[in-house]
Amino acid sequence: MGARGDDAVRAEAVERALARLGLDARCALLGGADMWSLPAHEAIGLGRLVMSDGPAGVRGEHWTPDDPSVALPSPTALAASWDPELVRRAGRLLAQEARRKGAHVVLAPTVNLHRTPRGGRHFEAYAEDPLLTGVIGAALVAGVQDGGVGTTPKHFTANDSETDRYTVDVTVDGTTLRELYLEPFERIVRTARPWGLMTAYNSVGGTTMSEHHELNNQVLRGEWGFDGFLVSDWTAARDTVGAANGGNDIAMPGPDTVFGARLAQAVRAGKVTEAVVESMARRVLTLAARAGLLDGAPPAVAEGALPPDVDGEALARELAARSFVLLRNDDVLPLPTRPGRIAVIGRAAARPRIGGGGSAEVFPTRLTTPLRALRDAVDGEVVYVPGPDPRERIAPAAFPLRAVLRDRSGAVLHEVGLPEGQVRWLGALPGGVAAARVGSVELRGSFTPGAGGTHQLAIRGVGEFRLAVGGRAVFDGPVLPEGSDPGAAFLNPPQRVVPVELAAGEPVDVSLVYRMPPAEGLLAVFAVVAFELGHREPVRPAEDEIAEAVAAAADADVAVVFVGTTDESESEGADRATLALPGAQDLLVSRVAAANPRTVVVVNAGAPVLMPWREEVAALLLAWFPGQEGGAALADVLTGAAEPTGRLTTTWPAADEDAPVWRVKPGADGTLPYEEGLFVGYRAWRRAGTRPAYWFGEGDGYTSWSYDELRVVPRAFDARAPYAPLAEVTVRVRNTGARRGRETVQVYLSALGDDPRRPDLTLAGFAVVEADPGEEAQARVLVPLRAAQNWDGASHAWVTRGGMRTVRAGRSVAELPLSAVLEVTPPM
Repeated sequence: MGARGDDAVRAEAVERALARLGLDARCALLGGADMWSLPAHEAIGLGRLVMSDGPAGVRGEHWTPDDPSVALPSPTALAASWDPELVRRAGRLLAQEARRKGAHVVLAPTVNLHRTPRGGRHFEAYAEDPLLTGVIGAALVAGVQDGGVGTTPKHFTANDSETDRYTVDVTVDGTTLRELYLEPFERIVRTARPWGLMTAYNSVGGTTMSEHHELNNQVLRGEWGFDGFLVSDWTAARDTVGAANGGNDIAMPGPDTVFGARLAQAVRAGKVTEAVVESMARRVLTLAARAGLLDGAPPAVAEGALPPDVDGEALARELAARSFVLLRNDDVLPLPTRPGRIAVIGRAAARPRIGGGGSAEVFPTRLTTPLRALRDAVDGEVVYVPGPDPRERIAPAAFPLRAVLRDRSGAVLHEVGLPEGQVRWLGALPGGVAAARVGSVELRGSFTPGAGGTHQLAIRGVGEFRLAVGGRAVFDGPVLPEGSDPGAAFLNPPQRVVPVELAAGEPVDVSLVYRMPPAEGLLAVFAVVAFELGHREPVRPAEDEIAEAVAAAADADVAVVFVGTTDESESEGADRATLALPGAQDLLVSRVAAANPRTVVVVNAGAPVLMPWREEVAALLLAWFPGQEGGAALADVLTGAAEPTGRLTTTWPAADEDAPVWRVKPGADGTLPYEEGLFVGYRAWRRAGTRPAYWFGEGDGYTSWSYDELRVVPRAFDARAPYAPLAEVTVRVRNTGARRGRETVQVYLSALGDDPRRPDLTLAGFAVVEADPGEEAQARVLVPLRAAQNWDGASHAWVTRGGMRTVRAGRSVAELPLSAVLEVTPPM
């Protein structure tokens, strides 16, 4: 049976099931059964449906190292490939992981914009440009749904910063909302047909997004034809009547939500119609049917039609290498076959950040560090110097530990190993232990100090703790929350530091006991457990550690310095106060570069950072948060086994004060005005006429390219099909270097006339090509009609204005050597 036939069979199965459900049963389908699932209903053949976080790896229901996931590069890294087909393959891997973990919906992708580089969750979104964001997001959705797993592009909409994210009210004019913040969602809905979307915490124009009738019902469903379900962000559905009438279908997490019995009561009180509930239940049943969880309904992708399984670790390595952005190279990379002595400097070389914190974090199936991978890859001596610690807080203990779950009488319920001193369990506990049974969780282990003196042990979390060293209690009491953010205790808890005197070479036992609070409310149903045992060796002066690094660099043929952000400076839950690298990392780089002219810097960050030393170093490679295979991928790229072909998806400032959009804090009235309108990212930089550190689209490889010819062929278009081609653009390029390479050809379209209210140039399309030395390649780019349309607030419609526009092509928004004219003639 064909796809349309299957759609009809699924629709019939949904209607049969719906007809057998009364009001209370229909309402019961709409609230979560627990942290991650919707309830089963055996009488109608409805199975339990599981959702999972998944922007960079599918966590499943259990967030523990004994149930690991393939950890992919951060979404910023995926987008930096500028390669939709590669990202689609990543989506298929996520679907494969979801099926393995019993999940039916992946809560991804994040397609909010990089409105400002300060955004703390910047690493989880794709770009500052709506077209690039929409194309990459649609590719990921298509890949996941190729694998028979649903998606929820998020967070609909204008959830572009973290400050007061639960309550902030974004005020934005209609043109900006349509052309920037809604545009990626519209493209994804119309071209990839996601099974679902997630509504955001924030409000837009005074209405919280889980209740936004205009955007959810009129725009999303009415104008765009979205036929999927809307799920609230977790705890974002706050009002029964508002959420139901505002278009939200599923309230998560459960079981105590605004839907269920509360919704049935609202219907009986005449505040919500039965027709609204019927539509909500129909959409949830349609989701179940697509996922193969409803009797009599063929799944959207049959078992035999699933894509072949892929080697997840190999693909993660390829994705990382393809994402790296080479921003500077004075012929030092790739390293020679016999590079001599290499000084590797910086703590991220031995303990890299592979992903951002919060919803995007998973326990990897394995971890390759850059230091180990480089030692394995080169025929030469590799010396490692950690340099000064950039963190203010103490990092989780790096020695192996056991987590022991006990009941309130002290009996052991379960025990599990941990690779480091961090516990973060959300929704379920290891071993399937019920949260209500747990009285305490103990982290215990032993380590042998490498140096004698004052070591620092740290407790990070909120609650009652007991820390013991060598059987002696050194802390016993509460650690209290800081601030009023309800998510801070999980995402960004406070830390208490305890100094202890230890002798070098003498093993010591350490125990940290967390006393679980009473199992009341949500804690009686599912677990929210997050705390850390931290450890830091005796602290040496930063100047001494820098001097050690400088000496190693001066005695080496090449110095490779690793710098980056920490979970203190870049993570979900808080925006960044500065883009500067934390600690003494800038001084470290400058001093090393002065000691060795062949200094390579690798930046381990998910978002823009300031690099005042960027002109002082021989090579600069942006590695993002590269996922679990990032170390191996870095070795591949540094040695030339692979080419760094990533391109920036965001403009990087040279100084904090240069960023054209900086404000993320709402005013006293709770509103955050998007006063900049259409001018974010490169659009704002071009209007200001100032030069950033690095432009949107910038990046080099290990070969060179000439741009030789641009041809533009107009296409007949239908104004009702905004993503159909307006024109076909062909760009002829030539590989003028000495090795095979890959180039990202970017096409931009000028505004019509000289209107200061509009950006002068916007991205209209792109394509990736490959060629051998001396070989030509043709990049074919289909420019969509939407690239030439503007939202007209007066008529409340998209308008295609006729006239002459300039098409420009090149390597970045700042390097566009080719141009041609396109005449846009609207249909009569």
